[in-house]
Amino acid sequence: MWKNTQQNYGLIAILLHWLVALVVFGLFGLGLYMTDLSYYDAWYQKAPFIHKSIGMLLLFVIVFRLVWRFINVRPEPEPSLSRIEKVASEWAHRLLYLLLIATMIAGYLISTADGRGIDVFGWFEIPALLPPVKGMEDIAGEVHEWLAWTLVGLAVLHALAAIKHHVIDKDKTLMRMFSPK
Repeated sequence: MWKNTQQNYGLIAILLHWLVALVVFGLFGLGLYMTDLSYYDAWYQKAPFIHKSIGMLLLFVIVFRLVWRFINVRPEPEPSLSRIEKVASEWAHRLLYLLLIATMIAGYLISTADGRGIDVFGWFEIPALLPPVKGMEDIAGEVHEWLAWTLVGLAVLHALAAIKHHVIDKDKTLMRMFSPK
């Protein structure tokens, strides 16, 4: 039930999948909201603090998720999938992980461009690993935005593919991510 089997995902993999999905879309929405805030808005300081804190916690979740993925059996793809669907699925998942990590690194570089660490909800601080770099905040900000849009776009395609498998192909691809068996 907790671990994956050859046929199904375990509860931990399922919970991690949905937690990451919810957090990514939540951070994306918060990020869009933050871009329109003015200096005098009450959320001008709060929103970035929350965004950065949750983003850093998400990094730990992603690392745990990758470790969990490597120490667990990966369920076999549905037998009805074509070779091209299997290859596309594998590469889409790899790209999702790459985009997640790259987006978080770019966010980290924005936040530490002035040489200060990232305070995570007052619980602990992630130190700045680089000295202050002039212009890094702007460059990393542009990269972070493009990566976030790409990540969310690919996540939407991922969701649409899962829905296609459920509605059109009528296979268990989507349902395996809802219930361990």
